[in-house]
Amino acid sequence: MNKVKATILMSSLTAAVVFAGVAISVVHAAGPNDGGHMGAQSMGGQHMGGQSMSGQHMGGDSHGSMSSGGRGGASAIGEPGKDADVTRTIEITIADNNYTPESISVKKGETIRFKIKNTGEVVHEFNIGTAKMHAHHQKEMAMMVEHGVLEIDKINHDKMKMDMGGGKTMEHNDPNSVLLEPKKSAEIIWKFSSDANLEFACNVPGHYESGMMGMIKFSH
Repeated sequence: MNKVKATILMSSLTAAVVFAGVAISVVHAAGPNDGGHMGAQSMGGQHMGGQSMSGQHMGGDSHGSMSSGGRGGASAIGEPGKDADVTRTIEITIADNNYTPESISVKKGETIRFKIKNTGEVVHEFNIGTAKMHAHHQKEMAMMVEHGVLEIDKINHDKMKMDMGGGKTMEHNDPNSVLLEPKKSAEIIWKFSSDANLEFACNVPGHYESGMMGMIKFSH
């Protein structure tokens, strides 16, 4: 591993430890009704289903939650798309610590297939949401680090379903997000039924802060 990669890995690990210590206190103080962890988990390129951290659908500012209509319904950020409605494909390459492309342009109502590949040496995420959603999700990801679900270059899938108390688990399984180990790939099909101010981002502790986010711009 060259010096640049080694520096990135060490910086990410340090940020994860520091961020986790702060965020765990916030999440625990908030109690069990502070919102569930919701994301789309890829395992070997397969799109996985499952339940949220709270074991039930959460609305509002929870990561990846649908603000109306439940799972698959319209939301403030859009909704899961159907394969038959895909109008184009966008390839997303994740490196340590950046995305290519750095921003994307979409049209309201458009359904896009995202093909995502993590070419880096650490675990990364591709998550569609608002800045507020990402901030909430970063606390949840810190819990995953604290409980050993996430290591710097590895996802411990067996721990994702472990009961963390109050019926919460660490599953990462909503359709607006994928969490990828190094060299893994996955797909998301997303319908941009809302033209809210959206970002795609990595919420692994320390990564968003290091610049791993890009703007989703709406064209007319």
